[in-house]
Amino acid sequence: MEPENKQQRRPWVVGVSGASGTPYAAAVLRGLLAAGESVDLVVSRASRLTLLDETGIAFRDAHWREDLAAWLARGADGKPDTFAVDAAALDDVRYWPAGDLAAGPSSGSYAVKGMLIVPASTAAVAGVALGLSKDLLQRVASVTLKERRPLVVAVRETPLNGQTLKHMVTLDEAGAVVLPASPAFYAGATHIQDLVDFVAGRVLDAAGVPHELYRRWKGELGGALPAG
Repeated sequence: MEPENKQQRRPWVVGVSGASGTPYAAAVLRGLLAAGESVDLVVSRASRLTLLDETGIAFRDAHWREDLAAWLARGADGKPDTFAVDAAALDDVRYWPAGDLAAGPSSGSYAVKGMLIVPASTAAVAGVALGLSKDLLQRVASVTLKERRPLVVAVRETPLNGQTLKHMVTLDEAGAVVLPASPAFYAGATHIQDLVDFVAGRVLDAAGVPHELYRRWKGELGGALPAG
């Protein structure tokens, strides 16, 4: 009897760099899991410091699942247990240490849909634009570009100097989507989480992943104003 054919797992790789904006990464991760997508997660060494500073969560290799659950449950305002985390959804998350250059996603033969770097620091932007592979995040981004897979780079920095702008143009010319973490207000934001979810939603839009993170523009002025 022939074995049953199983659909090959094809995750989105989510790379989290050291820029401020860990709530953006959490919102993107929640959006991917809510859409039924598989996720391979790479958390850079620098981003661990940012995550600890912004959330109080110490992300540990040996306890990554527990720490990820706490991170995803936290709201953008810092309140814990804001979101319910589906333990079953976390079963389809794979975590790869940033120093593991032999990890699955470091090879073009490893099947993935693409990569989302959120937030992306200027150092990460430079490393990817120059084709460096100083850590797994940069290596996966280089592989994503060479394999002509979708790469979304959510840049979180201001102001931007000329060198970073040149690196962003290089990424655009290489086929990446350069997506500044710039919230909009036409969606009727009333809470910091709304602004975070708007940016996360635009990242998912660029990746073609369906979501309901923000109210879309319908061509009607005044739609963001409260009723009454």
